[in-house]
Amino acid sequence: MSNPSNIAALDIGTGSVKAIIVQKRPENSGFKVIGRAENISSGVRKGVVADPQKLSKIISSTVNEACAEMGVEVKEVYTNINGSHISSVSSKGLVSVSRADQKISQEDIDRVIEAAKAFSLPSNKEIMEVIPREFIIDKEGGIKDPLGLQGVRLETEILAITGFSRYIEDVSRAILDADLQVNDLIIGPVAAAKAVLTPEERELGVVLIDIGSGTTSLSVFEEGELVHTAVLPVGTNNIRNDIAVGLRINIETAEFIKNKFGESIFGDRKTKKEKIKVPGEEDVVFQRGELKKIAEPRLIEILEEIQKEIKKISRVGLLPAGVVLTGGGAKISGIVDFTKKKMGYHCRVGFPRRFFPLEDDPSLSVLCGLILCGIEFDEGNGKGFMEMDGIKKVGSKIKKIFKVFIP
Repeated sequence: MSNPSNIAALDIGTGSVKAIIVQKRPENSGFKVIGRAENISSGVRKGVVADPQKLSKIISSTVNEACAEMGVEVKEVYTNINGSHISSVSSKGLVSVSRADQKISQEDIDRVIEAAKAFSLPSNKEIMEVIPREFIIDKEGGIKDPLGLQGVRLETEILAITGFSRYIEDVSRAILDADLQVNDLIIGPVAAAKAVLTPEERELGVVLIDIGSGTTSLSVFEEGELVHTAVLPVGTNNIRNDIAVGLRINIETAEFIKNKFGESIFGDRKTKKEKIKVPGEEDVVFQRGELKKIAEPRLIEILEEIQKEIKKISRVGLLPAGVVLTGGGAKISGIVDFTKKKMGYHCRVGFPRRFFPLEDDPSLSVLCGLILCGIEFDEGNGKGFMEMDGIKKVGSKIKKIFKVFIP
């Protein structure tokens, strides 16, 4: 049966496709999970949909499995978009206030945001999200909501998140071919941030690092606002592949070693000669130091790339709330202390909260964040889709995504 109170989300990842169906609990006490499913992904490479037809079959079976738990039906989903084609750029716009009494109207706000969007962009890319960072009235900045205020000149600084048009279409096509409608496409790093960051962290300054199978994304917040986001084409699959090559073992065994003996990657040098035997694999024996030598450089590479992104926006050493790790990679034992040491920030693992009866699992952050973002988009009438060639495409209207991060 279809129930309008049921809310469904779909997390399309390189390693897996996850679906969740929830109902809001009374008095804002969280969400009751009434359906959940996960399957090995197919047709996705480094966060980007490479084969929509293959992916569509996985999406269909995953959503159907989630629905079967309670005999429910869903026809629409909130879903994520990922991949290194996603980037962010700051831009400014300026307009004159149109009303004779100099009170700023919604039309003025829309016009100034449109003016800020008028920057050069390759023909194969489009704006997916527009996040107003501040408004400036007659050179007085730091204004969050200028509606109804008086002034002659209105300016804004926005963060525009862009993506490759074809990849956006392919995500939508895969979902439509699974007989589902897309309620909204939401940037993966934005969804994860909504699920795990506290208002205090966003206000002080924090970087969220979401380590997935094929990608690692980051989002930087300061004074409650998203100031930068990026997606790197490297994840835990790269660590797994390095282990497989270095120890000359198959991928399945390398995945087991990565998850089971992750602490050896960051372990004490005094134990580096200690031998480890993989259960059930008679011929797989290695020293802790050998695993550390193989896998540690890949983690260092990921963290160094993140530091480069932080340096781009001149925030090195200026994020008091430190680092929050989430995603499946955050479950690798020892990674918190390692990240703290290498990046020089306080570090913790970010778990999604208020979803019952889900266990604390950082790999579910994007999935839970999609639900939270989707609800707030609906309540704020912030949907940003329009029909085009049978595909619901994002980027045609401004999404009021900045409301998601108001404490």
